[in-house]
Amino acid sequence: MQEAVVKGLLDGALCVELSGDIDLGNAEEFYAVVSQAYAQTPASLHFDCVNLNFIDSTTLGTFVKILKMAKTDGNGLRLSGLQPKIKKLFLICALDSIMEIE
Repeated sequence: MQEAVVKGLLDGALCVELSGDIDLGNAEEFYAVVSQAYAQTPASLHFDCVNLNFIDSTTLGTFVKILKMAKTDGNGLRLSGLQPKIKKLFLICALDSIMEIE
């Protein structure tokens, strides 16, 4: 999957670079890539979103699902480099209250 590339541990967090569009058509694959990497390296997750162009409501739900998986182990989730239009979606849904959004 080109949209999510696991970069490995960086500063104690499992870093995942996101790019392109993540939506209903590939959200399950996105979840599979992240959950498999997390199973091998359970740590807080950092999503680098500089090259992420588009997400939909399915993707927002997938991020919540990923956060729940991480929280069961006491880990968190951080998103950085979000484009303003994507960041606005997270803020409208109040997801900034449960995950770190830079």
